[in-house]
Amino acid sequence: MISPARTAIDEEYEDLLSLWSDLESGLSVLLAQPEQVQGFAAKVRQFDRWLQDLVAHDIDASLYLMFQLASTSTVGYSASHALVCATLCHIMAREFALPGHERNALVRAAMTMNIGMTALQDELANQREHPNAAQQEAIRQHPELGLLLLERLNITDDLWLELVGQHHTNLTERTPLAEMLDVDRLTRILGTIDRYAAMISPRKSRPGRSATDSVRALVGQEVDQRDEVGYMLVRTVGLCPPGTFVRLDNGDTAIVLRRSQKANQPLVASLIERGGAQLDQPRLYPTADDGTPRIQSALARTAVTVELNHRTMVRLGLYAAQRSAPLATQP
Repeated sequence: MISPARTAIDEEYEDLLSLWSDLESGLSVLLAQPEQVQGFAAKVRQFDRWLQDLVAHDIDASLYLMFQLASTSTVGYSASHALVCATLCHIMAREFALPGHERNALVRAAMTMNIGMTALQDELANQREHPNAAQQEAIRQHPELGLLLLERLNITDDLWLELVGQHHTNLTERTPLAEMLDVDRLTRILGTIDRYAAMISPRKSRPGRSATDSVRALVGQEVDQRDEVGYMLVRTVGLCPPGTFVRLDNGDTAIVLRRSQKANQPLVASLIERGGAQLDQPRLYPTADDGTPRIQSALARTAVTVELNHRTMVRLGLYAAQRSAPLATQP
């Protein structure tokens, strides 16, 4: 059992979590009323720099927050989805060593790709029925409408605009990324991230999937290394990323706190015992260590009813990582 004393680092992480919340709120306003924002392009760049600073501070804490955000909130879904996609695209851009202009276009397109249907996207997330004919047509048109809106907002980056305009285009997963045009390469990365983030996010019409089920729905039961994007997604964030829930082989329900060198053996915090009793204090298990419980299966957020104090969870993960060899592979 680990109960770290409150330190200056704890306070620093409270600030970090507040900053993530502020970023989501700011992005929500930007996407909801873009034509009322002075200097829209500069505002997007500002949010992008803010995102980069937060991820650089602690990538595992960032992933924890993003996956919790994606799996628990249907209020302001469009903004939370945009932030999750932008965060994952930023991390993937680092892994793929994309040139700066490609990375910028990818992340900013992730933030704004659904700007042509922000209100509708929020509405659909809270709607139990399938989209009606008018909604389906709006969904079909939103990439082009988003591109035109961004042009009116003085976005002049052609690559960013092209990505928004074709972000729902299906491209083969078998062509090596290095052999593709830049816009097609980035479209494939963005499309994979977009679908993955949508799968793990709940709607009124359906629960979100577990992160592992979402990966397998995208790339199959066995991750194929020829699918470079899916393979990199798994290698980078893990089959069970920080912020997702798992069942351990001892029967406990746990939450993943930090990655390890192995995609399926992260640091977890056990929250609920086999019999269903909630633990007074989380039990930390580095599942990569000998003699510790192993992950048996991933769980969707809807399968877990426990309320979490995210500040406590992030601090526990950091404290455990500092007491041992580095657990996470930093980008």
